[in-house]
Amino acid sequence: MSPDRSSPSTAVEHCNSETMNRQDTDNPTDDHSSPYPVSRLAPAFDLVDMAREIAQADEHLANRAASKMQVLVEQLRHLQRQARAILEETRQAQELHRARCNFQKIPGRIYHLYQDRRGELILSMLSPADWRNDPPNAFKGSFRLETDRSWTPLKRPQAQADASTLAGLLFQQAEHE
Repeated sequence: MSPDRSSPSTAVEHCNSETMNRQDTDNPTDDHSSPYPVSRLAPAFDLVDMAREIAQADEHLANRAASKMQVLVEQLRHLQRQARAILEETRQAQELHRARCNFQKIPGRIYHLYQDRRGELILSMLSPADWRNDPPNAFKGSFRLETDRSWTPLKRPQAQADASTLAGLLFQQAEHE
């Protein structure tokens, strides 16, 4: 009886035998795919080569670890700068809250900080313009009280500062005439 090529078992056997034959004839010297010597007749590992490979691996790993550590150091420095900024902002906010004032502070409002001759800080609702640019104490800055009880420093635009200075000079000149 001739082999029936249409049956599944004979087709698989035929493919397997062709594959094995092709492997045997394609590369007769490739007995094993192992990168290591598998025969007693293969060259021996040289201990110096192995030590060199280990040293190179150690060097690469040390460089990798050092670069990762450098990234962490930079991140820590950045966090330290942020922490210092937060502490300074908190100190300034506490200083503003401890300034002498004769009113209840309301979030969202702007207050003006002055320093008297003795060095005491005074929080006022009156701006330097309200004093006709001649406040009785040294003006230190204007701040808005936020709802979280922090303070936002306000910077006057240069044009507005120039206009108020000019208005103050004109007013003083009018008083002297």
